[in-house]
Amino acid sequence: MLATQAVDLSELPAAQRFDYWSELVAKEVAPNQISSDHAHDFDARMQITSLGSLGLTSLQFPSLTTQRTARLIRQSDPEQYHLALLTAGAGAVEQDRRESAIRPGDFTLLSSSRPYEASHGVRSGGPDPVSSVVVVIPHSLLPMPYDKVSRLFGAPMPSAGGMGILVARYLQHISAHPEQYQRSDALFLGNTALDLIAAMLAQQLDAMSFLPGDVRQHVLRARIDAFIDANLGDPDLRQQTIAVAHNISVSTLKRLFRADHTSVTELIRTRRLQRCRQDLANPALRGRPVYAIAARWGFPDKAHFSRVFRAKYGLTPNEYRQQ
Repeated sequence: MLATQAVDLSELPAAQRFDYWSELVAKEVAPNQISSDHAHDFDARMQITSLGSLGLTSLQFPSLTTQRTARLIRQSDPEQYHLALLTAGAGAVEQDRRESAIRPGDFTLLSSSRPYEASHGVRSGGPDPVSSVVVVIPHSLLPMPYDKVSRLFGAPMPSAGGMGILVARYLQHISAHPEQYQRSDALFLGNTALDLIAAMLAQQLDAMSFLPGDVRQHVLRARIDAFIDANLGDPDLRQQTIAVAHNISVSTLKRLFRADHTSVTELIRTRRLQRCRQDLANPALRGRPVYAIAARWGFPDKAHFSRVFRAKYGLTPNEYRQQ
């Protein structure tokens, strides 16, 4: 699996937890001044996953205030962006005289090279503890001018629309399921995350033209992949539908997939068969007819589904389910 380090402070004596957490944040994110009302009984968890030159960290913690001061920056500056997705709790951030309230589902972008302050706490009636996912990105790797990106420091960016949806799902899935990948996948996953994040920031700035052509191509392919996954159950999902949805020609769509030695039609069929196979193997769905599972994933013709399933897996759907 991906190189991952998990830290659970409940395994340490209460008196050591807060200092250990402060040292860990300084190492994995940046040196900061940290304070908390729960410093005496600090209970938190952190998972650190390496994605090549990027660091992906998921955190759970009680109320916390983090400050990066001018003095700390003078002492050491790793020159990094910190992109955080708040998944539970409430927060407020301030950088470059821009102050913002942060809600679950909001991204925020900060730079280690400028002073900032971030406070997080449990929302009234909300889940405990606070949780977030943070990506640490070297300034030099983001393919956008620093002065352009700085316009977003301290501003909330919702993940409910546009590229934010793709970035949020991508980061949360890797963080939750590092066992689904090999260590050799880390560089590719990190580069993909970088391209998606760059596109999200460019979209926020209305500056997609600042992105290199290969990044725009990579992002377009990622958007198409997500669109296909979201619409697998539609039997009318085909090349023309996908091309129209993304404002490109069918020939451009075909060219995007040619590098992977596959076609759009083959990809759709493969992913539909994979979903059907998962459902057929799921004991919770054993009472659901095979034809209903097939129809759910875009195979309305029972005979056609049985043929393509057997051609792919060497068994009929019923034989596979029984096995």
